[in-house]
Amino acid sequence: MVLGTHLILTAYGFWLPNDPRGSWSDFVGSWKLFRFGRATRVYTRRSLAATPHDRAKRMEAKQALAYPAVRFTGRQARTIGRGFGKYARRSGLTVWACAILAEHVHLVLGRHRLHADQLQIQLKAAGTRRLNREGLHPLAPYAKAGRRPPTPWTRGKWAVFLDTPAAVRDAVTYVEDNPLREGLSRQRWSFVTPYGG
Repeated sequence: MVLGTHLILTAYGFWLPNDPRGSWSDFVGSWKLFRFGRATRVYTRRSLAATPHDRAKRMEAKQALAYPAVRFTGRQARTIGRGFGKYARRSGLTVWACAILAEHVHLVLGRHRLHADQLQIQLKAAGTRRLNREGLHPLAPYAKAGRRPPTPWTRGKWAVFLDTPAAVRDAVTYVEDNPLREGLSRQRWSFVTPYGG
């Protein structure tokens, strides 16, 4: 039985579908980006971040994006967190761990009536609404007249389903330690409930 989910949401431009290290994508939706290669589909669940690759080519591909790759500031991360917190309280979502970093977000969530596919949409929307409300949307300068800004998120999510208390504890530890790997402090969020399983 699934006890929870380790959900990973990524900012726009973080990990391209044709990243030379591999990706979970099976297509490249932009012709400008496609000239840097087809999707590099992999099926592994382990991190590919440290895999040796042509970094210059990866950075060149990012220049082909329609908008600059998003990197959330600390202020934007706190704002997204307020959006997540409001959604969690309103929907009864249990959050056991959360780390909002410059290019991606890690969450460990308890079982919920919504599937991970729906939760990722709801959480991204809650974070984006709060960014808009506080005037901190990173792609606001690219909004067309009378339209909303482009989404600061990539499509989809990465989800690891957790089926034992040990798996939940490991995921919580991983998420809590994640900011440290980027030279940041641990994050404390009012909407996070310690895992008691």
